[in-house]
Amino acid sequence: MIRRVLLVALLVLAPAVWGAGAYRIVGYVGSGRPLPGISPEKLDVINFAFAQVSPQGEVVLENPTAPTTLGDLVALRKRNAQLRIVLSVGGWGAGHFSEAALDDASRTRFSASAVAMIERYDLDGVDLDWEYPTLPGPGISHRPEDRRNFSLLLENLRGALDRLGKAHDGKHYLLTIAAADSEFVAGIELKRVSRSLDWFNLMTYDFHTSLTSTTGHHAGLYLSALAPASDRSADKAIKQFLAAGVPPKKLNVGVAFYGRAFGGVTPEHRGVQQPYEKFVGAPSWQELLAGYIGKQGFVRYWDDKAQAPYLWNAQTRTFISYEDPQSLALKAAYVKAHGLGGVMYWEHSLDRNEQLLDVLVKGLH
Repeated sequence: MIRRVLLVALLVLAPAVWGAGAYRIVGYVGSGRPLPGISPEKLDVINFAFAQVSPQGEVVLENPTAPTTLGDLVALRKRNAQLRIVLSVGGWGAGHFSEAALDDASRTRFSASAVAMIERYDLDGVDLDWEYPTLPGPGISHRPEDRRNFSLLLENLRGALDRLGKAHDGKHYLLTIAAADSEFVAGIELKRVSRSLDWFNLMTYDFHTSLTSTTGHHAGLYLSALAPASDRSADKAIKQFLAAGVPPKKLNVGVAFYGRAFGGVTPEHRGVQQPYEKFVGAPSWQELLAGYIGKQGFVRYWDDKAQAPYLWNAQTRTFISYEDPQSLALKAAYVKAHGLGGVMYWEHSLDRNEQLLDVLVKGLH
């Protein structure tokens, strides 16, 4: 009888937590202090960013403020009992993943340390942000074996989380990853890793950065009419994952609460898909509102094909790609139209008045 009651309770909770019949909103929150204002009732999952992998292959908190931040995030459950707090491990430039995934012993050590962290801080799961298996990065080790070893690492971790769940009245602990599209997919066994995961947080942004040769929409839903066929978009990313057999409900569309700015841009087409002289930076949504949109010579335009806004300053030849309420409402509609899992965003402090978050809440809930 007790097991039956527990099962019914889990089924009732499942739509709000795992997106079975609902659309989830997952927000990353950094470890900086003070913690930004967060309305927990607007979120399903908060991913704390970031824990790291030690040289010994264990999950550790390197930032001294991290334990306090985790405690503050967990306390938000008092205002939303369905809120899940997940520990995100890694991030751009984070190393030692390849060594942690290398063999059975290292994978078991990594999983045990992750489980210990979950128990210590009363968390609800783990999100791995390995950027990227098999590929080089700034000082990051990598090897061809990463592709298979990543699958094995996730399977080991899934097993450890399931055993933890059995010890906690059958609780389901979340296992997710942050993932990119295009050539990054070649570094993982996409269909196989999908079986271990609750969902993918797709980083469908940063399509144009300081590493690309031209400007462009860094988070376009579709390709601009001026973009080459090889360019990236959220729609192309989703279709790539679906074609590999990933269930739609396991895909969260990633959105960015910041822009990408380029200077010295060739003025044709108001700077869209043009060469530039320097990458200027990544202004937050709050900074864009305060100093750029409709100010200091910056004019907002809308690319109807890409369904994305952009700013162009003809005097300074500065181009800024970003997301705004109009583009986010369209992405929420896209999630619903394609039966996807929901939306993930980076990062909460960049939208301090929750203006962009409110658009997502209205569009999905």
